[in-house]
Amino acid sequence: MTTLTPNPAPRPGSVTTDVPPAELIWWSATRMRDAVASGEITAVELMTACYDRIDAVNDRINVIVHRLPREQAIALAREADRARDAGAPLGPLHGIPVAIKDLVDVAGMPTSRGSRAFAGRGPRETDVPHVRKLREAGALLIGKTNSPEFGVGTVTWNDVHGITRNPYDTARHAGGSTGGVAAVAAGMLPLVDGSDSGGSLRYPASFCNAVGLRTTPGLVPAASGPGAWEPHSVNGPVARTCRDAALMLSAMTGTDELTPLGHGLAATAELGTPGTTPIRLAWSEDLGGLPVSAEVREAFRSVRRTLESAGVDIVDVDLDFSGVDRAWRTIEMFGWFSLLGRDPIDHPEKYRDDFVINVTEASAYTTTELVEAQRRRYELYVQFVELLGEYDAFVCPGAPVVAPPAEVPWVAEIDGTAFDRYFQWQRLACRLVPSQHPVLAMPAAFGASGLPVGIQVVGRYGRDVELLALGERLEFVLGVTGVRPELG
Repeated sequence: MTTLTPNPAPRPGSVTTDVPPAELIWWSATRMRDAVASGEITAVELMTACYDRIDAVNDRINVIVHRLPREQAIALAREADRARDAGAPLGPLHGIPVAIKDLVDVAGMPTSRGSRAFAGRGPRETDVPHVRKLREAGALLIGKTNSPEFGVGTVTWNDVHGITRNPYDTARHAGGSTGGVAAVAAGMLPLVDGSDSGGSLRYPASFCNAVGLRTTPGLVPAASGPGAWEPHSVNGPVARTCRDAALMLSAMTGTDELTPLGHGLAATAELGTPGTTPIRLAWSEDLGGLPVSAEVREAFRSVRRTLESAGVDIVDVDLDFSGVDRAWRTIEMFGWFSLLGRDPIDHPEKYRDDFVINVTEASAYTTTELVEAQRRRYELYVQFVELLGEYDAFVCPGAPVVAPPAEVPWVAEIDGTAFDRYFQWQRLACRLVPSQHPVLAMPAAFGASGLPVGIQVVGRYGRDVELLALGERLEFVLGVTGVRPELG
């Protein structure tokens, strides 16, 4: 039996949570769910607390870009309380307020995708599959969270809704494209959804001391259409802890007849009692030589020291990432071209410049380039299968820098290396995507600046719940999950 030693020390720049029961907004989602189900609190009380918090801090963060009027949200909560009182079966998220990323459709709400080309559209008529599953699980869908245009880039800004700021320092980016992480980190909501094709769940989680899971493709059903066959972009949960992420995942996952990639995958389960078996981790400080800031390197080394002192076995490994950057880029850019065809080329005034460049590049790809990208993706998948036959997980930094200044459109230089395209600073996340394995971003440390530093933990294919369970054990050791921002 391995007994892990907790690290309860507070980190600079924030306040550790010792939350009185009345502070509902900082309760875990799991506790909220149990309290609503038992009648300890009402869904109306919970919804009121969340709306009060949104009113108090959303103007400073700018993360919830559409929400139901308060009276309409309270009416949803009141109906949830009636159902509980009547003895109706309760889903795993019964009475829990949740917001959805503004890239996907929610019935009755607009979807701008952060783009001038889609701004002003009226409410959508249907839910995408994972949103429908959340609704069926009892979640109360109250609004939409900000995203850069079409999810391009790992910081959230657009010409429609503006910049989403970091709760730990509002002069900094919250990260993206899942800007909704800021709502969870700021205590506005216990859970939001997100998507990830190049770090869009993982960078913001790392910047905001939160949990984001890039799921195994197909585990969470994708939107229907031609893209449903492509495993490159996936949906996943965002929470403050791994246990809460598992709770949300249990409500998002499952099959959908119109999303064939995941057809037949069994629904996942919530986390049980933490395990006690020894932990053995493969380790990389820079994922094959990528530039990483001195602040993040030092914080990442401190994470290793903390884990090793608690009895975790850590081994440095070198993986072959040659050609992976090109494979990711080809698949990513071709995905944009598949989504909108030539419209960004023919009508560039409607789109962000980076997006027009992406689609223009993809329109000229050859079949040889597409086949080579597919081949290299499979090779990386095999490499991770073999690696994770020997280790419980593979760990690297969550992002190469702490949250960047809110005024920059993307990070143009790290540790003396300059970048001329927005996605080049994302490679610490992008390089893991072609492996198709689940990747957990989770709180790990605070840097010298007092800002959060996360880690990425790659788990075995299809074993996302096992990965979250491992993450919960690491949370216990690292001791920073309960550090919240000083927003008042």
